[in-house]
Amino acid sequence: MSGAASTGPVVCFGEMLLRLSSEAGTPLSHGNSLHLAVGGAEANVAVALASLGQPTRMLTVLPRNPLGRRALGALREAGVDMSYASHSDGRIGLYFFEPPSGPIGGRVTYDRAGSAFAQSQPADLDFTGALAGASLLHLSGITPALGPDGVKLALAAVRAASDAGIPICFDGNYRANLWESWDSDPRAILTELVSHATILIGNHRDISLLLGKTFSGDGPDRRREAAEAAFEAFGRLEMIASTARHVDSATAQRLSARVDLRASHWQTDEVRIAPVVDRIGTGDAYAAGVLLRWLEGGSAQDMAKTGLALAAMKHGVVGDSISVTRAELETFDPAGADVSR
Repeated sequence: MSGAASTGPVVCFGEMLLRLSSEAGTPLSHGNSLHLAVGGAEANVAVALASLGQPTRMLTVLPRNPLGRRALGALREAGVDMSYASHSDGRIGLYFFEPPSGPIGGRVTYDRAGSAFAQSQPADLDFTGALAGASLLHLSGITPALGPDGVKLALAAVRAASDAGIPICFDGNYRANLWESWDSDPRAILTELVSHATILIGNHRDISLLLGKTFSGDGPDRRREAAEAAFEAFGRLEMIASTARHVDSATAQRLSARVDLRASHWQTDEVRIAPVVDRIGTGDAYAAGVLLRWLEGGSAQDMAKTGLALAAMKHGVVGDSISVTRAELETFDPAGADVSR
């Protein structure tokens, strides 16, 4: 299975955030300065794809204030079409990041409740216009986790894409703290959303949540067992892409990638990434690499290897997203790097 080659834009739908990071080794409780970066899971995918020459379009809601303009400008500068970003009163969601330092792991503190995006309604967004001519809709489980209004937004997006015959990529991106902050039923909600999807970015744990069952195999066998169960449960689903991470320390980690199709699968070898400069957004980079090759009609091997390469590269880039050229991606070796002269 692969996507037909298409020049239509990938529409990324979700909330944009601002990230405020303290210096490594300085807890937020003692910091005096913060570094600002623009992010958001779906926006990160849009930025990576745009840098690689794939047209992208961001569908979101931003506040009418300088912070909203900062987020808008960052994606425009990255080459993302922001024509369908709506604007409203309110605030932009924030999160604070304390980078890992030595034996101390990183920590995220959210301040996103009541954002302009979270309080918006489907009527506030032009789903039909944004999806016109699109090759794919990409969204994640973060949007419905925001609350009842987030559920309405996510359902409106997948239904609009389904009605238009546009394939859907759904990234599980399960955020327990968000789901547990309100009276939610994540299994029922996510099951409805995934039922529309052609592509699922998620692993056996995501599938366990959706199907209410555990998978007892070990390693690759367990992932294949979970994938086959998901394919049986979701008739539209054609591909599942995932990664497996082993954390040796905050700054040294190992990563492998896998793509499951209905009739076959491909799993990469594990690569060691050290030092890890910034782990945030690496899953979004992986999704972008997979989608790039899917849109080009690539094989499961192509998708897994490109996703892994882009994810590995992101570990060396500060901020939520990564922008690379085709040449940089094609020549990158996840097993090791030397100075390019």
